[in-house]
Amino acid sequence: MRRAKISIIGAGNVGATCAHWAAAKELGDIVVLDIPEKEGVAKGKMIDLACCGPIERFDSRIVGTADYKDIAGSDVVIITAGLPRKPGMSRDDLIETNVKIVRSVSEKVAEFAPESCVIVVSNPLDAMVYTAWKTTGFPTNRIMGQAGALDVARFRTFIAWEIGCSIEDVQALLLGGHGDDMVPLPRLTSVHGIPVSELLPAEKIQACVERAKVGGGEIVKLMGTSAFYAPASGSVQMAEAIIKDKKRIIPSAAYLDGQFGHKGLFVGVPALLGAGGVEKVVEFKLTPEEQELFDASASHVEELVGVVKRMFPDLA
Repeated sequence: MRRAKISIIGAGNVGATCAHWAAAKELGDIVVLDIPEKEGVAKGKMIDLACCGPIERFDSRIVGTADYKDIAGSDVVIITAGLPRKPGMSRDDLIETNVKIVRSVSEKVAEFAPESCVIVVSNPLDAMVYTAWKTTGFPTNRIMGQAGALDVARFRTFIAWEIGCSIEDVQALLLGGHGDDMVPLPRLTSVHGIPVSELLPAEKIQACVERAKVGGGEIVKLMGTSAFYAPASGSVQMAEAIIKDKKRIIPSAAYLDGQFGHKGLFVGVPALLGAGGVEKVVEFKLTPEEQELFDASASHVEELVGVVKRMFPDLA
């Protein structure tokens, strides 16, 4: 039986940690690729990770490389490549820089892993998912973005901390764009089936929502760099659902074709992930207030994609 293959583009903190989680779950063989100038980093980190195998008892074949030929036959490709926003850098500067990076990567993915499902982690996320879709020419079900899994995990964690219960017992859902654009759904948040509103006052719930929105920024302020454990964990959760055909419903930046009143955008929604990638967008009725918030979030995503189209007309 052929083992699954996961390729990760970018050997930085997020990429290397994706490899770590994928190996720990023994999801399959792993390739981590970076630019030639960082090939030594990719190779060194993956040798180090491979040497954990005898201790952690995983048999994955783990490779660090700068050669895109090594991603051939990948079932899932996770794109983490891109620059973080630096002081003094405008939003448009960040978009222009990362579109060039994600576009270059996506061209190679289309060439060497044409049957793969692609999970984009690079920011600004929704615009980068669009870029990967347009560049690869892949069907929309095989292109998706990771942010919702991370945002929900943060929200569940903060709720559990407030209540003092296990995070395993907290279920929640958030929609929309990443960060400030996320749409909280406290009415669908529960603790072992008990509505969270029965366990926490509204102000505490809202504080957890606000903390989840700025969770990445909180971490950057504390340690001077972006989060990587949880973003990587969320990415590998999605990859596992695809590789194992688990039919998990995981909030993902998925293509909307009329669901929730929007079309032609990749926006955070509940997505059923299986062997076919995004096999279904799980639609449900929003309250008027939730719909208004979701519309505003989708509008911002459309604005970001508009910047991409203006800068790179051939991606329109």
